[in-house]
Amino acid sequence: MSYEARINSLKNRHARLDARIFDEDRRPMPDEVTIRRLKLEKLRLKEEIERLARLG
Repeated sequence: MSYEARINSLKNRHARLDARIFDEDRRPMPDEVTIRRLKLEKLRLKEEIERLARLG
């Protein structure tokens, strides 16, 4: 898989996580632990995207 394809895949996962965070946050009783976990995963993806962008 090329750097560009990997970056695109990670960007798609990042966007899906963003949607999940949005959905969870809009619930009547959002689960803060879940939101925190999703945000941490989203941050890790962002860092990986940036690292690959520098390499590619």
